[in-house]
Amino acid sequence: MNKVLTPSQMAAADRAAAASGIPTVELMQRAGRGVGREVIKALGGVYGKRVTVLCGKGNNAGDGFVAAGYLARRGIACNVVLIVDPQELRGDALDAYGKMLGSAVRIRRFDAGWLARELKRSDLVIDAMLGTGSRGGLRGEMAAAAAAANGSGLPILSIDIPSGVNGETGAVEGDAVRATRTVTLAAYKAGLLLQPGAGYSGDVVVEDIGIPDGMMQADLCLAGAGDLAGALEPREVTAHKRSTGKVLVVGGSVSMSGAVALAAGGALRAGAGLVRMVVPDCIRDRVGPLVVEALTVGLPGTADGAFSFGAAGEVIDLAGDAHVLAVGPGVGKGVETLNFVTEILREVERPVVLDADGLAAFQGHPEGLKERRAPTILTPHAGELGRLLGRPPEQIDADRVESAREAARRTGAVVLLKGFRTVVARPDGHAVMVDAGGPVLATAGTGDVLTGVVAALAATTDAFTAAWAGACLHGLAGDMLAEWMGDRGVVAGDLLKALPLVLHQVGSTR
Repeated sequence: MNKVLTPSQMAAADRAAAASGIPTVELMQRAGRGVGREVIKALGGVYGKRVTVLCGKGNNAGDGFVAAGYLARRGIACNVVLIVDPQELRGDALDAYGKMLGSAVRIRRFDAGWLARELKRSDLVIDAMLGTGSRGGLRGEMAAAAAAANGSGLPILSIDIPSGVNGETGAVEGDAVRATRTVTLAAYKAGLLLQPGAGYSGDVVVEDIGIPDGMMQADLCLAGAGDLAGALEPREVTAHKRSTGKVLVVGGSVSMSGAVALAAGGALRAGAGLVRMVVPDCIRDRVGPLVVEALTVGLPGTADGAFSFGAAGEVIDLAGDAHVLAVGPGVGKGVETLNFVTEILREVERPVVLDADGLAAFQGHPEGLKERRAPTILTPHAGELGRLLGRPPEQIDADRVESAREAARRTGAVVLLKGFRTVVARPDGHAVMVDAGGPVLATAGTGDVLTGVVAALAATTDAFTAAWAGACLHGLAGDMLAEWMGDRGVVAGDLLKALPLVLHQVGSTR
């Protein structure tokens, strides 16, 4: 997996590299040269090209100075626009500035009128104003420079992170640069991957500047298709339906009978060998034909067509013949039904994937899940997690990584926070972001399919791996559908057709 660093973790990596004997000025040289190479690639060559570089005063500006000198030596006309007085430069940035003075680079102090004219003659803008450690929106001359670049229609390449984007949370408080491409140094930064920062970052390229991997300590990683391939164990030739995963899906009510069928289908299409759907008896004949490959069990229900509390005992008995349970899709939020869910979670000593309405059983008291004696995976969206923790969904999305971590700590469960980007956290704070999925999944029922997918994987691997790998598989299936059909009009059932194709595609890369 690719490491994702916070600004403080990146600063610690820089210090560790310096302590090991790698001069910080050498790291800056490598960074600037790497940026220069990406600029030439973006321009398609050097002949007749012109670049404007916007520079502040910190190390990010130093990287920009090095890049400008590199490009000038290769024949590109470079103009550096200083947003600060040169006397404010310090350390490695000052050293890089001094070296640039001897090159063909033209250096100008910020002037709005001159910048507007220069941008009309330029082919690309480099944003080297602020790095990942900055906070808050751009102000004054930096805001004016960003507005000019954003309005120029030119491609913008940001160094490390677009100026004005919070490197840790992706927050944008006011003005910020909207990059076409971001060359981030040494490792991904969280702010490039989380919204709204991801929307300002364009294509993200990681430039290796020679910091050894062991010096970059991260508790957040980015998982993609290659990582999913490593998480999927090849099947033995002696595999059979009971060895490849027995999943018990508990859900459904008279008004939401399709959810449990989608979850069961997701489990089967993700590789589970034997799936049972447990539903209120009043919808048994409706649900059974929806997934002919699954067994269907009807249990006593309430007058309004949901599970009655008395059905919990039978579910607990059925759980003895399952590797994992998926509880909650379409189950409803009646008091008796939520007590039914609570009883199952308390008594069943099997891994449980708890989703949708089932999460409401622990709303306002998430610590109750810590009493479980078996692994639990929660799969909320921001609204559901907000209700669980007692805060609005906007606060959840404002710092998705920390929200997932807090929920994992308080519940003792693995928490899969759905959305862009999906974050999976475990109680010790380690988290994975999933590099798959997008607006194609913004349709009813896709979360139910995800529940089944995660349950299928949890039948044969640990809860944390099942959660992030399940989210990755689900997202890649969505990406495949978007490529085939576009990102509008896809329905949850389409995912069931794509899942085995993704599994085959990923498996062939092992």
